[in-house]
Amino acid sequence: MKRVALITGAAGGIGSVTVDVFRDAGWSVVGVDRRGTPSDSDGVRGVHADVAVESEVEAIFEEIEAIEGRLDAVVNNAAIQVCKPLLETSLEEWNTLLQNNLTAAFLVSRRAVPLLAQSAGAVINVSSVHALATSKNKAAYAATKGALLALTRAMALELGESGIRVNAVLPGATDTPMLRAGLLGDRAATEVQTGEEERLLDELSAKHVLGRVAQPEEAAEAMLFLADSRRSSFVTGQALVVDGGATARLSTE
Repeated sequence: MKRVALITGAAGGIGSVTVDVFRDAGWSVVGVDRRGTPSDSDGVRGVHADVAVESEVEAIFEEIEAIEGRLDAVVNNAAIQVCKPLLETSLEEWNTLLQNNLTAAFLVSRRAVPLLAQSAGAVINVSSVHALATSKNKAAYAATKGALLALTRAMALELGESGIRVNAVLPGATDTPMLRAGLLGDRAATEVQTGEEERLLDELSAKHVLGRVAQPEEAAEAMLFLADSRRSSFVTGQALVVDGGATARLSTE
């Protein structure tokens, strides 16, 4: 019987690739997103839902229980980003980030426990290098990702007795629409000069030890490793940093 993974934020840059990576590794995937979902295909079932809403999370799991009958891994990948100075960040934006980047993972993980306990499954929380070291204009985002890392450790302690492993993947700069939008800031398309996006991406790449930013597949493979009890059976409560060496370098270097 195929193992089953629930992947949230499945329509995003990293999420959509993660769906493909798990499917190609032989998993059945339930891909959830509120913006749109992966096309139903062999091994993939898309669910349109908002995992920051408790009633919608409940409906997702009722469907999993009825159709799949099991769950072996949860990837809490759904997230949004707001790039603003702290003093310009509204309470509404702060609460929206908390709801989407932290509360959603809490709701999904809590509801998944009974199924994961039956399979000795795994939870993978997609945090960020901003949980460890951050930059200006990302205070709210960094706060949610740091909290998600702390939640990962706490969950690992509590759920270990049920045989459930809980770990976090901390991607660094990854070539996704979210990263490119962040590079350009709030400027309208008419204000962006030809080639500027690629120039900014090249400048960011040059700051990495490996001389490039990540591709989404590289974060997805880390998630697959942590989800697979055959590969990572004694790994729990850990943070796997996938950042091309960015956090290894002193800022004063």
